[in-house]
Amino acid sequence: MARRDDPGLDSPKGLRSGLRGRFTGRDRVGRFSEGFARAMGTSYFLVGMTIIVVVWLVYNSSAPPAAQFDPSRTNFTLLTLILSLQASYAAPLILLAQNRQDDRDRVQFEQDRQRAERNLNDTEYLAREVVALRLAVRDLASKDFIRAELRSLLEELEKDKTTDDTPSA
Repeated sequence: MARRDDPGLDSPKGLRSGLRGRFTGRDRVGRFSEGFARAMGTSYFLVGMTIIVVVWLVYNSSAPPAAQFDPSRTNFTLLTLILSLQASYAAPLILLAQNRQDDRDRVQFEQDRQRAERNLNDTEYLAREVVALRLAVRDLASKDFIRAELRSLLEELEKDKTTDDTPSA
């Protein structure tokens, strides 16, 4: 139960903590791993990491021995440890992000399959409707048929008119 003084969704945005809503929920580790993998996959990360390693190596190789924090005579043990630690955390986080992407792809595939099935059903329905319309149109009178019927009616009317005009004896 929320505390009485805890600002909720009904309080102005300035009173609510931005971190509280962002990192709560069942899947916060998954969202974090995706963000981490997305950040590590950029050229900015690679360039930044390269610059840090180059500066680290240059400083610890050329600085006076008393100022070096990871001397070259120990084969840059601290740098190796940091890079190994980064790799040991990066690999599982990247795999977790890939698994989440696989799950999203699976859901998207299922939605696409359902959409394709609906489209197929709609297409089949429309094809049946078109066939029904063609059959209905085939039963309708054509233009030529109507013209012929009108001509025959006109001829009958003219015959009737001519027979009415002739004097009867």
